[in-house]
Amino acid sequence: MDNNATSQVAPEVVAAMLPYFAEYYGNPSSMHNFGGQVGAKVDEARAQVAALLGASPEEIVFTSCGTESDNTAISSALACQPDKRHIVTTRVEHPAVLNTSQSLATQGYDVTFLKVDRQGNLDLEALAEAIREDTALVSVMWANNETGVIFPVEEIAEICAAKGVLFHTDAVQAVGKVPINLSSTAISMLALSGHKLHAPKGIGVLYIKKGTPFVPFMKGGHQEHGRRAGTENVPYIIGMGAAARMAMEHMEEENTRVKALRDRLEKGLLEIEATMVNGDPDRRLPNTSSVSFEYVEGESILLHLSSLGICASSGSACTSGSLEPSHVLRAMGVPFTAAHGSIRFSLSIFNNDADVDHILEHMPGIIERLRTMSPFWSKYQQTKCNTPGYVEP
Repeated sequence: MDNNATSQVAPEVVAAMLPYFAEYYGNPSSMHNFGGQVGAKVDEARAQVAALLGASPEEIVFTSCGTESDNTAISSALACQPDKRHIVTTRVEHPAVLNTSQSLATQGYDVTFLKVDRQGNLDLEALAEAIREDTALVSVMWANNETGVIFPVEEIAEICAAKGVLFHTDAVQAVGKVPINLSSTAISMLALSGHKLHAPKGIGVLYIKKGTPFVPFMKGGHQEHGRRAGTENVPYIIGMGAAARMAMEHMEEENTRVKALRDRLEKGLLEIEATMVNGDPDRRLPNTSSVSFEYVEGESILLHLSSLGICASSGSACTSGSLEPSHVLRAMGVPFTAAHGSIRFSLSIFNNDADVDHILEHMPGIIERLRTMSPFWSKYQQTKCNTPGYVEP
């Protein structure tokens, strides 16, 4: 139940990769047939990823991960426009974009971090007003990794195109879960990561729209048409292609069966007193649920769940270890007492009803036990009992 952190490598993906570790190990850049046949498989994988994104194979660049793709997009936009020193992004981005933007702010760049509302949505008028003559790039994620809130990136891309500004989106959580057709959008660059959609860790993709100015982040050989140097990670690229094909086949299941599981989980959890679901209820990924249990610590909940074999997260896996509540929930204005007790469940096509039943069987007891130790819960109960009109259930 922590698939937004990483997902199981699908058996079909493993089967597609295996021959390319030892049997077909040629360098795809070699002139001989042994390498050429491997190069053909890389081209096939590129076409499979392009099909998932509604893009052309020439617009697909293989990288090592989503973070490299995000960093490359930002770096390229700045390198292509050295006279432009302004970036627009949001307060709820993944650390791959947020920390990069904060680092750039210390290097003399001016960065506008846009706010979100209580449901995690952006104000598009505020976004348009934030764009200036010296804006080099607008970067807004397609879907939030913690709450699953989906941003209107096609509309944002149109706003940017009208103002002549490049637009990049971190679509790591969206790809494979929502339909994407980049050929009909003005999106300049898009990043995705293989291990979020049942490919292995260590493979990512950067989509670069035809005509977009580009400066490579990694320089060296001519691989990836000169846009990303370094010998290709062939088995993982082939795995990425197989995962892209599988994502297309399972898109409907993501949006029906997986969504139904997620909704049943939320309905059961909301029966626990002082519990809320975070994020816009109508614009969320079908697999993601951020739930806040007030007056308890999220880390304590996770430890109890882990002892029962249930894997979840208190937020982004890339920020775990921090004692601070989620920057996403803080940006949304979630109360402090709720943000600290927030858990993210993220399902995949490999989850089933038994998984949801297991959580719903144990979670009420876990929350009740933890709240008996919480001074904030005692205070809440006392305040509630003293409220005029309150009737003991």
